[in-house]
Amino acid sequence: MSDETEVKRVRGTGWKNVYETLRNEILALTLPPGQLLDEMSLAERFDMSRSPVREALIRLGADELVVTLSNRSTIVAPIEVATFPKYVEALDIAQRMNTRLAAALRTDTDLKLIAKREKAFATAVKVGNHLAMSEANKEFHMAIAYAGKNQYLATFYDKLLSQGQRMLHLHFEYLERTHEGYLLTDEHSLMLEAIRDKNVDLADELAHAHTRQFQDNFINFMRENYTTDVPLGSARAAE
Repeated sequence: MSDETEVKRVRGTGWKNVYETLRNEILALTLPPGQLLDEMSLAERFDMSRSPVREALIRLGADELVVTLSNRSTIVAPIEVATFPKYVEALDIAQRMNTRLAAALRTDTDLKLIAKREKAFATAVKVGNHLAMSEANKEFHMAIAYAGKNQYLATFYDKLLSQGQRMLHLHFEYLERTHEGYLLTDEHSLMLEAIRDKNVDLADELAHAHTRQFQDNFINFMRENYTTDVPLGSARAAE
């Protein structure tokens, strides 16, 4: 491969490294909600022009992980506490419907994938990497959604799970610090068994309890921290 071809390849794909790096840092809260993302500073950090940085930010915007303000600056998207009850309401409906459908329609191939994702999440928990845990948790639930054979519900669910990954990170932090409650490994195992047994009602019940446990622990985290130093961000403050 010539040097010129290599340069063209790098120019065409450089945004991917920026995108993946910033996405991971946003999901892990290394870049906190409300953090200003300056194109010039990012270009210097990644040692590239501003064009791939701008492309990465556009894609992060499509993921709703960054927000462009009226003054054209870009910040890490705030975690909207006020809308959390509505978010959980939508998550609960999507989680229950996808899990019910999976219990009714799953194939043996689906079961193998769900079991593989459940094992991957348990492994991430043992390592204690919160980002890996949130990614593995999403992959587990999406394996269930795919088993339900409804692409519209699966797409909606995928978006909700992505939007909730930073809140799930706080959820993990709270559980590990306080030891109040438990991580999701046992619930995942029970959901897998209900789907394997084609027990639709139990799968629904477990999916609902799963959402409620996440909701309760996130609210407990907020009560403990919201008046102190929780970086939830503010789009208005950054303008």
